[in-house]
Amino acid sequence: MSALLAISDLHIGHAENREIVEALKPGSAADWLLIAGDVAELMADVEWALRLLSRRFAKVVWTPGNHELWTHPSDPFRLRGAERYDHLVRFCRELGVVTPEDPYPVWEESLVVAPLFSLYDYTFRVPGARSRAEALSQAYERGVICTDEMLLHPDPYPSRQAWCAARVEETERRLNDLPAGLPAVLVNHWPLVRGPTDILRYPDFALWCGTERTGDWHVRFNVHTVVYGHLHIPRTTWHNGVRFEEVSLGYPREWRRRRGAPGLLRPIGRQKA
Repeated sequence: MSALLAISDLHIGHAENREIVEALKPGSAADWLLIAGDVAELMADVEWALRLLSRRFAKVVWTPGNHELWTHPSDPFRLRGAERYDHLVRFCRELGVVTPEDPYPVWEESLVVAPLFSLYDYTFRVPGARSRAEALSQAYERGVICTDEMLLHPDPYPSRQAWCAARVEETERRLNDLPAGLPAVLVNHWPLVRGPTDILRYPDFALWCGTERTGDWHVRFNVHTVVYGHLHIPRTTWHNGVRFEEVSLGYPREWRRRRGAPGLLRPIGRQKA
């Protein structure tokens, strides 16, 4: 039996998380692994993890999170913005890892797997905030500031929201060309709909969690499941009858509070041998 498995937010800069990743193994030689972003902050760590997992699983599908796109002060690898993302894509291709820039693979002739890279544009605002500037001002006043504001550079785009607009336009074009008759698994770091952010401890953080421009993709296209991370709140929700799976590992302080062993891969699909 082969399986389509998923995880995100590995954050292997934490020693305990690195140990968990070192122990990740497929149940069978035919298993695929979907990684929905935030492998690590430092380029060397991202490359280590993708190299390790690509050797173990029949196919690895990766999409970037915000942490891979950071240009961290302690990282000797200094590329920023789109150049940093392009480097990651080239590295993945050397390993045979599928990225949002590659043809979408088909798992077991039953599901199209579509890794996406959509970013965010500050449209997930708290009620009453009439603009991005007002929403950010309120968030800063409450002490809610995403590190992206300092480390995720949009170069050569003038802003992260401009980069997001370009990514959404390109991704919609490709999703419109999905093969007819096959349902798709959409893999994105940020949730495609606003609903999952409603339980955030700090509601203002939703600003950095997605864009309203993707809010109907799960109904416009033939979607089997949406896989995402970023929120560090692993759970299953349903939106318009479509299953959404948040598959984060998260930080040690978070997974220690959960029941069960950390690092369990979430099954998205199974196929009998």
